[in-house]
Amino acid sequence: MSGATKPSADTTPSEARIGVKIRHTRMLKGLTLKQLADEVGCSESLLSKIENGRANPSLNMIQRLARGLSMTVGELFAQVDDPAHIVARAGSRTMIQTDQLRRGTGLTLERLIPYSDGHLLQGNIHHIKPGGGSEGDLEHEGEEFGYILEGELELSVAGRIYVLRVGDSFCFRSEHPHSYRNSGAEPTRVLWLNTPPSF
Repeated sequence: MSGATKPSADTTPSEARIGVKIRHTRMLKGLTLKQLADEVGCSESLLSKIENGRANPSLNMIQRLARGLSMTVGELFAQVDDPAHIVARAGSRTMIQTDQLRRGTGLTLERLIPYSDGHLLQGNIHHIKPGGGSEGDLEHEGEEFGYILEGELELSVAGRIYVLRVGDSFCFRSEHPHSYRNSGAEPTRVLWLNTPPSF
């Protein structure tokens, strides 16, 4: 199945709510299941499973759904964040788990900056298990910066591939097609900043 797999047993409330938010927003905009599925390039069956919490969308699919609903990914998850928080304590930040690969690995975003319309900056720690990653190219407005905290990252920007390790950093325009994956044998953690917020 492209774009999503079955949710894991430890699905968090934030993951479960995204399907409800997608369905609610689609209905408010007067879109049928088929219309949104056609817009984002997936099957009605897959979209229905995502909306009903029976499949976890990949990061690439989440971005396409947000674009199809004229939203940012941050807005899809806005209900689980409190923008009034100035300090986010370790262990208490929102964790957004995306698509689970069939081997049980995948990508989890640890939100450093709560989503709010007033924020100009977006910051996450990307926790990427071996073999996990963005699963396809991403393209959007803005600029991105990253710093490798742990492990190894294979980053593709505008068709060029870079292998980064602990202490390496990167910066690029988000309009360039870009993707990434953990090409190593150990978990990877990346401090990732975007402006303007796109997730």
